[in-house]
Amino acid sequence: MKEQVLRFVFLLICVCGVIATPPEDPIRCASKNTNCTITNTYGIFPDRTTCRVAEVVYPTTEEELVSAVASASKNKRKVKAATRFSHSITKLACPDGENGLLISTKNLNKILNIDAKGRTMTVQSGVSLRQIITAAGENGLALPYAPYWWGLTIGGMMGTGAHGSTLWGKGSAVHEYVVELRIVTPAGREDGYAKVRTLNQSHPSLDAARVSLGVLGVLSQVTLKLEPLFKRSITYITKDDTDLGDELVTFGRKHEFGDVIWYPSQKKAVYRIDDRVSVNASGNGSYNFFPFRSTASAALAVVRSTEELQEATRDANGKCVGAKLITALLSGIAYGLTNNGIFLGYPVVGFSNRMQASGTCLDSLNDGLITACPWDSRIKGEFFHQTAFSISLSVVKNFVEDVQKLVELEPKSLCGLEIANGILMRYVTASSAYLGKSEDAVDFDITYYRSKDPLAPRLFQDILEEIEQIGLFKYGGLPHWGKNRNLAFLGIIKKYDNAEKFLKVKKEYDPDEIFSSEWTDQMLGLREGVTVFKDGCAMEGMCICSEDRHCAPKKDYLCRSGKIYKEARVCTHVSKKTKEEDDFKDEL
Repeated sequence: MKEQVLRFVFLLICVCGVIATPPEDPIRCASKNTNCTITNTYGIFPDRTTCRVAEVVYPTTEEELVSAVASASKNKRKVKAATRFSHSITKLACPDGENGLLISTKNLNKILNIDAKGRTMTVQSGVSLRQIITAAGENGLALPYAPYWWGLTIGGMMGTGAHGSTLWGKGSAVHEYVVELRIVTPAGREDGYAKVRTLNQSHPSLDAARVSLGVLGVLSQVTLKLEPLFKRSITYITKDDTDLGDELVTFGRKHEFGDVIWYPSQKKAVYRIDDRVSVNASGNGSYNFFPFRSTASAALAVVRSTEELQEATRDANGKCVGAKLITALLSGIAYGLTNNGIFLGYPVVGFSNRMQASGTCLDSLNDGLITACPWDSRIKGEFFHQTAFSISLSVVKNFVEDVQKLVELEPKSLCGLEIANGILMRYVTASSAYLGKSEDAVDFDITYYRSKDPLAPRLFQDILEEIEQIGLFKYGGLPHWGKNRNLAFLGIIKKYDNAEKFLKVKKEYDPDEIFSSEWTDQMLGLREGVTVFKDGCAMEGMCICSEDRHCAPKKDYLCRSGKIYKEARVCTHVSKKTKEEDDFKDEL
């Protein structure tokens, strides 16, 4: 019966996913552009706080942007840049206090110049990834590597180090292809309180601005180095995950755009064999990734209600049934790949600009929320945590094997991840950016259920938290700046060899710290407080808890396997009280 219901819901999603209500602006104001709040596209920050600001401005030109920064600088007013869709989970767009100013890049959305001969494109900072790859393709050019979701802006991608997947060339991060940028920073009275700085490849501060967290100023313009347009060939192959650790180390070297989706409880891995081919290769393929399409709100509500019931009744079997059905159906439709509008088999070949990113739930007429992006916070849809970190290729095999050992302990423990299409593994390369990746690595994107109740433990929460802590602390994983819960950023700045260089540029560009906030200071190690000290279980990855609710006391975290990661300084609800837990408490 459960399978029949899920099949019906999935069919409803397929049939109704045609148009959608566009996501609303993340900034809402009580009176025109004053007395405002900002959130992310998911409707809530990791710490569930409401970010209030006094005012928002929407510049359309660099001159208007300079004026906005100068006003904030002159009045020592806290300010942050905000993007149209606000896809960063973390609080990078939230200024301190309630008198802050938001500078939205929503209307800084123009492509300023395309030099087909020189293979460059100059855009304003609010231009989306979709605009970039579409305009590039129309001019016979390509941005070779990019994130898979096209509803990101160039400013947002650079602020967080967003990336696609490759170990080839300069790597998969968009900021590696920036050859020049213009950034508006605070200044003294003699410079009119704001300054436009032009940074090119010979400028010593470019590596600070490439991944900036938004604390240096506001990007005005970005110039990207492009390549001649090319075609790609994609084939998905499913294998068992027995040798996944070994395969991960070599797969990225063999296939230029390859990635891997891992279904740990099913003991399967899906390899995307994705390579550059001749422009004369036959095929007119496109990739409209299914989870990024508009979806019937009624179907989303059924899916969410089902998962809430499964969590409340601790129904691991139900989650595993649903996961197998969803992954089988996604595989059956090639995840959204088509050739001339239909899928007839692999490989699917098409031009890069039609294959590298998607997000058609943004292309929509307003249908009154009958359909929407699956995570739209105005409907009862997806609500999740997302943990994302990169682990060096030199130790990634060990991490994978540790996760496999946890699955052996609890075979059904990660079915919940598989409902969200498993663990996505993408390749990233070492970067010269001060806050970029320090070495070649595999990035793990893990999406999982989040309760509307901040004190409700998730099913198999202990397993999920152990995976997070093994990745971050045992193997020194680098968290994605735009994703993750607060826990991931504990002591993070110590992992960057060039952190002092970045902080030096930050002090030079913004000496009064108007672009800094309590949260960015915590991320950068300038003040304590990434974890929150209060009683209760650390359901949100924020707090140190007391001895109630089976939480481990003090700062040490007892993992399901009996190991203790002292660096974590958080605790969690455990679904089964073990002998190791009793021994651990006796020691304390």
